[in-house]
Amino acid sequence: MKTVCARPFVRRGISLALGIALMPAAWGQATPDPDNSTLRYPAAYFAEFEPVSVNDMLNQIPGISLALDANSGGSSTSLNANNRGLGASSQILIDGKRLAGKANEASEQLSRIAAAQVDYIEIIRGTSSELDVRNSGQIVNIVLVKGASRSSLAAEMGVNHFHDGSFKPDALLAYSGQSGALDYRLSAAMKSGFEVMESRELSLHPDLRFNDAIAYERIRDETDFTLNANLAYQASPADRIALNMLYNEADPPADLLRATTDFNRSPAIIRYEREDLPSTLDNWELGGDYEHGFAGGGRYKALFIVNEKNEHTTRERYLSATLGGVESKNLYLDTRSRYRERIVRTSYTWNLAEGQGMEVGVERAQTIQDSALKRGLALPGTPSPDYGGLVPVPQPNAVSTVEEIRYEVFGVHNWQINSRLSLESSLITEFSEISQTGDVQNTRDFRFLKPKFDLRYDISRSFQFRASIDKFVSQLSFADFSANVNNRDDDQDTVAGNPELEQEQWWRYTFNLDYRLPNDGGALNSRVFYYEIDNAIGKIDISPSASRLVSTNGNVGDGKVYGVNLDASIRLGMIGLPGGLLTAGVLLQDSLIDDPLIGMERRIVPFDRGNVRLGFRYDIPAWSLNYGFNYRDGIDGNRPFWDIDNVLFLGSNSYLNVFAEKVGFGGLSYRLELNNLLNHESCRERRRFNGYLRDGDVREIERSCTEVGTQLAFRVRGTF
Repeated sequence: MKTVCARPFVRRGISLALGIALMPAAWGQATPDPDNSTLRYPAAYFAEFEPVSVNDMLNQIPGISLALDANSGGSSTSLNANNRGLGASSQILIDGKRLAGKANEASEQLSRIAAAQVDYIEIIRGTSSELDVRNSGQIVNIVLVKGASRSSLAAEMGVNHFHDGSFKPDALLAYSGQSGALDYRLSAAMKSGFEVMESRELSLHPDLRFNDAIAYERIRDETDFTLNANLAYQASPADRIALNMLYNEADPPADLLRATTDFNRSPAIIRYEREDLPSTLDNWELGGDYEHGFAGGGRYKALFIVNEKNEHTTRERYLSATLGGVESKNLYLDTRSRYRERIVRTSYTWNLAEGQGMEVGVERAQTIQDSALKRGLALPGTPSPDYGGLVPVPQPNAVSTVEEIRYEVFGVHNWQINSRLSLESSLITEFSEISQTGDVQNTRDFRFLKPKFDLRYDISRSFQFRASIDKFVSQLSFADFSANVNNRDDDQDTVAGNPELEQEQWWRYTFNLDYRLPNDGGALNSRVFYYEIDNAIGKIDISPSASRLVSTNGNVGDGKVYGVNLDASIRLGMIGLPGGLLTAGVLLQDSLIDDPLIGMERRIVPFDRGNVRLGFRYDIPAWSLNYGFNYRDGIDGNRPFWDIDNVLFLGSNSYLNVFAEKVGFGGLSYRLELNNLLNHESCRERRRFNGYLRDGDVREIERSCTEVGTQLAFRVRGTF
């Protein structure tokens, strides 16, 4: 079913992306480089563009998004966001080193490092035991200027205007530099998460008669405060110590007002519901690493991470017959969670022979989630002040602690077979135990073998072919182990937990061809992928009876995902626009699983049909000016969430962001952004059924659209 009609602009975007990505290499032949395929951009390359931060510099590199997104595997949602533990992969290095962090990772530092601190930027397309990480795609290495003493202060002030007339500030202050053997980066940031969401829903009977209509407005008044510190100390030529620290706090309360018109009565009546959703969120992380180099070329590395995230949200709903009239509370939901990780990883790397390197090591991770859910309703019984003055409703599996202890023993072999061909092979053996205490007592043991092979062939310095095969094991969401709130369906307040949930296992096959145009003219990339999924997670039936249907997240069987991702980043000097950079891309994918719950084949979440991307940037160095836009649109249809008695079809999302930036008074950069310029409506349709969905007896059809409006942002940035 298509919930949103296809747009002509989408079709044009697909045609443009395909045309560019498949364009032959007749534009010129690259000069072969038998030594390596690393691309280096010195600081002088960016000087005429007057960059303020590392992000500004990266925006000038053709194909940089291909490097930063190289590990996404072609999916619409990066799988690496669900990686277990620390792992050995990273897309961004600073001075050739990874940051020992998860929430506090290198991509978050790019806007905080002043451009004046950068010596050069590399895009590393090869793999080697000399790298601090395993290269799963392409690596961006930011190398800073070395000196006895240097420092800089970067500042940014901004204001955001929302469509309801609200103004919210942003701010960033970052101090970085070097003092002798110590490198440091300290920053403080304030960022608005304010959002006004307006929605309209029409409910129909199966014969398409009006049932009811719902209009609501939800306002989330969120501000994030973040403190960040990164310290690296070169204790000796052979020893390096680094610490990374993060603290984040948010206060994201929300208010909601809902008006429901009931057409089943004559005349139609309107009832009003108001919701208060106070919420708090904080998290912190401490990470560190130590490295020692031996005279023979060997290296010992040790990394650790300790983090914690605390969330508390209360939802209270009030019903009234008139707007602003007498209210009665009919729902109280209180959820608390505490998530903690403690990870240690240690390894030793050495040269086996000429062109061959080996790394062996072990990683230990402890992951703990504490969760609690309280639910109160306006039912006959004894009210409790701990349940908002309503009657407590017992929830099975409402209080829970889930703990996983996991060990990984790994070995990685790098082999530079010849000047153009390399092979990286690795094998990880994982042992883990997951235990659950609280309302449910359960303990289970797991063991996984995870091999990986990555073959790269440099046809020339410009052309590279890569093929990879690996076994991937997902990190479970421990929130699924116990009862939780349901944020996707207003008619169902809570969802049941599943203490027997097991990890998804993936065999991933990826083939990639990357071409760099001559004279830094751009980059073309094509990626074909195929995944085999075991133990895919979806909804399973845990109904106590045929008249009381209940589902929860569980393992539903085996499936597959396949597709192609084409990307292009082209400088437009060939058509007389030397300052122009055009980016375009298209992702086409499909997935399939035979779902026993609904008795039919379906697609696998989150793999929708794909998307198209189109971007343009034009720099006029003589005017210290740049402007452009970025557009993204999903391919409509076939993005359903199936449940035991209903199905939700989601429409595609589209976004158009326009920007203009100029370096002007005081040497400061002034930037104007218009976000969500088309004011995209996110539409969906839900079909509810009498009894099981697989029986096909439709009870209700709900069609709704939601919009968040256009946002205007103005920012002033500078380095001092």
